[in-house]
Amino acid sequence: MTQLETTRITVLTVPDCPNAPLVRERIAEAFEGRTVPVEWTEVQDAEEATRRGMTGSPTLLLDGSDPFSHDSLRPSLSCRLYRHADGTTDGAPAIADLRRVLAESGV
Repeated sequence: MTQLETTRITVLTVPDCPNAPLVRERIAEAFEGRTVPVEWTEVQDAEEATRRGMTGSPTLLLDGSDPFSHDSLRPSLSCRLYRHADGTTDGAPAIADLRRVLAESGV
């Protein structure tokens, strides 16, 4: 079994998250045509967000850990913004950042 087959990839969103299509597109591009199972979970309330480690929508988890987390993030149902290397922000990790964290996790 390869690391790709054993690493659990989960994306947590709120219902009707406006950034869900963007993160889905970037994840697909980061995998460069490989078919990879991704679990998509809609988080319904603050208790569930806390339990699952959701720090805004969308939150990407690799084996239950958020590779984009930092100390100032707290559990939240709010929209999440990701800062990119060029200083811009938007609602999903940059493709290069996704590729980096996936490679670091062995995917």
